[in-house]
Amino acid sequence: MTAEQDVITAPKPASAARHHDGLTHEQLLSAYRQMKTIREFEERVHVENASGAIPGFTHLYCGQEAVAVGACEHLTDADYIISTHRGHGHCIAKGCDVVGMMKEIHGRRDGLNGGKGGSMHIADIGKGMLGANGVVGAGQPIAVGAAIACKLRGEGRIAASFTGDGASNQGTVFEAMNMAVVLQLPKVFVFENNGYSEHTGASYGIGCEDIVKRIEGFGIPVWQADGFDFFSVYEAMGKALEVSRNGGGPTAIYCETIRYFGHFEGDPQNYRAKDEVQRYRAEKDCLLKFRARMEANGGLSTDELDAVDREVGALIERAVQEARNAPRPRAEDLLTNVYDNY
Repeated sequence: MTAEQDVITAPKPASAARHHDGLTHEQLLSAYRQMKTIREFEERVHVENASGAIPGFTHLYCGQEAVAVGACEHLTDADYIISTHRGHGHCIAKGCDVVGMMKEIHGRRDGLNGGKGGSMHIADIGKGMLGANGVVGAGQPIAVGAAIACKLRGEGRIAASFTGDGASNQGTVFEAMNMAVVLQLPKVFVFENNGYSEHTGASYGIGCEDIVKRIEGFGIPVWQADGFDFFSVYEAMGKALEVSRNGGGPTAIYCETIRYFGHFEGDPQNYRAKDEVQRYRAEKDCLLKFRARMEANGGLSTDELDAVDREVGALIERAVQEARNAPRPRAEDLLTNVYDNY
C-alpha cells in the first residue's frame, strides 16, 4: 500500500491503461505478489513454529489468500480494517511490513508491536490495520467504531472487518451489523466461510444454514464471491465499496474458501477427510487459478510470475533471518505502552 494517509482512492490509482478485467499490469502484479507473500509467509511460519522458535498460539491463513487480497487491493492506508485471530493474511494484504511482522511473531523487541502483540494481535495504525483479535467476533464492534469516525470525518473513508463462519454466530457480530444499519455507516463486512469453526463444521454450527440470508435479514446487501478466485472477490468488493463509500450504508461480501492448516498450529485435524486439503490444493488453489487465468487470457507472463516468486522467497528468507537475530524484549520493556493505572 503506497497511498498517503490523506488520499482516498478506490480502487488504487495506476498510470497504465486497464486491460485485464479492469485491472492494470501493475495491479495484477500487486495482487499476485500479495497472495504469494501471504502463502510463503504462512508456509514458513508453519516451519518456524514447529522448530519451537515462535512463542504462543499461531493460526495460519494459507488457502484464503484470494479473499484478503481481493478485498484489500481496493483499499488505501486511509481505510481501516479489523482482523481475526487468523490475521497474518489480512495484515500483509493491507500493506503491513513483512519483516516487522515476522519479528513480532517471533516475539522480538523491534517487531511491529514491540514483540507484545504476537501472532494474534498484530496492528499497524499507520496502514489502517487496527489489529488482529484473539477474541472471536470482537473485531466487529471495533470496526463499527472506526466506521462511525469515517462517517463523521466525511472524507470517503470506509472500515472493513473480516469474520469467519464461527464468529458469524456471535452476538457481538449481530449487534455490529444492526448498529451499522441503524447509523448507516460506511462499513463493509467480509465473511470468510472456511468450513470450520475451530473443529466444528459450518453445516453443523450454523443454525440458519445460510449466512447470506442472515446478513440480509439485518438489511445489509450482500455480494457473494468465489473465495478461491481473486477476481471474483475483487469484483464483489468493488460493488460493495461503491455503495458504502457513497453514503449507501453498510454492505457485505460472502466468500466460501478453505484453510490448508488446522485451526491452530498443532491441531491434529482429525475432523477432516484424509485427502481434503490435498484435493483443494490441487483443484482450487487461488495461486494456481490466478496463474491459469494469466496463461489463458494474458496480463502477466510466466516469466513475470516466476520473478515475483523468487522475489517473495528472498523476502521471506530475509524476514526469518532478521527475526532470528533480532533482540528480545528487555525487562524494562515490560511496563511500556500499557496502562499502569485505571
